[in-house]
Amino acid sequence: MPDAEADVRPSPQGLAARRALLAHPVVLLVGIVLASVNMRAALASVSPLVGEISDSFGLSSTASSLVTSVPVLFLGLGALVAPWLARRFGSEPVLLFALLLLAVGIVVRVAPSAVALYGGGVLVGTAIALLNVLMPGLIKRDFPDKAASMTSVYTGAMIAGATLVAASSVPLEKAFGGSWEASLAVWSLLAVLAAVAWLPQVLIARGRTGHEVRTGASAGASPSGAAQDTTSGAAGRSVWRSALAWQVTLFMGLQSLWSYVLIAWMPTIFTDHGMSRSTAGVIFAFNNLIQVAGAFAVPLLAGRMRSQRPLIVLVTSLVAAGYAGLMIAPVSGAWLWSGVLGIGQGGAVGLALTLIVLRSGDARTAARLSGMAQTVGYLLAAAGPLAAGAVHQATGGWTVPIALVLGVCAAALTVGLFAARDRTV
Repeated sequence: MPDAEADVRPSPQGLAARRALLAHPVVLLVGIVLASVNMRAALASVSPLVGEISDSFGLSSTASSLVTSVPVLFLGLGALVAPWLARRFGSEPVLLFALLLLAVGIVVRVAPSAVALYGGGVLVGTAIALLNVLMPGLIKRDFPDKAASMTSVYTGAMIAGATLVAASSVPLEKAFGGSWEASLAVWSLLAVLAAVAWLPQVLIARGRTGHEVRTGASAGASPSGAAQDTTSGAAGRSVWRSALAWQVTLFMGLQSLWSYVLIAWMPTIFTDHGMSRSTAGVIFAFNNLIQVAGAFAVPLLAGRMRSQRPLIVLVTSLVAAGYAGLMIAPVSGAWLWSGVLGIGQGGAVGLALTLIVLRSGDARTAARLSGMAQTVGYLLAAAGPLAAGAVHQATGGWTVPIALVLGVCAAALTVGLFAARDRTV
């Protein structure tokens, strides 16, 4: 998994602070779980309410898609600066800042202004980007012998948070007298709770910040650890010049694209075909929940294979089958398609993250490849909800947008078969 502090060598003071932090495993575990719960919650809360948000501001389908696309865009842009922030200030303070920024972004997003709606999305996306990049590295750093199990914990908490929020958004709106603003704003409290739980770790680890020294390899690195780094890989090339790195990156981006199209539009697809908003929200929550199965099983299988090509075929086929079902029988087969998509989505994201590790020759290359894959991948994924909304608006239906996503599945299958070869960057 990526380590945002891969180019930092802790001093004796830093190691002592780290040992003090690990002497409080319950505090650390609670902080990790609560922070992870917030990593998708703010995105999943919007999708069941996008119709009401659009009506409030008079937004077109294309403009509505920006409510989801803007945060995803800043998932990529935020990933550029996350490693630099971690090296400069330490992972714990930056994670605390990210949680507070997330809470602020959620509140700003519900202000009575379209500008605030999108501006809050910028803050939300940036905050989640910091969490996305820093959490795996922190787990790798502090739990080197339990990285796999702790990764399952944080991934499960992330999906559980999305499931809870997706299932609760519409009922909360009704409980607050039809206020979608209150339904969205309430999740800022979840981010504040996680920040409170994270504060003790910042205080324990504060002696580490400023006591690290950079390794020679990082002295000329850019904030993203990208093009200026020429030490990555066995051949001494930048990962940005590696065809295999681009294949891994494109698979990450394409699978993210199809997932964020669903995050943005799945409930709307159902309601446009006559399903109630409450039922659509529950089915959307089920889709998030079932992703746990794929996210847990596929990486375990991938680690036991020299080539992951069979898994590439499996996850892309499941996602394609689910999307085809949404095109053919969106309401009568809703639960089935939601489950098939969930297993495929969870398996694909788990496989994409695993490929970063398996295709890297060392830890530093893994950190570089992760930064590249998350930056480019999320920038590519941001186009998905926007394009789907624009095509839906132009055609008046969901057949053409879904057909285009099936093309994305074909592209992911093609590039994934190259990325799954038994080679390293």
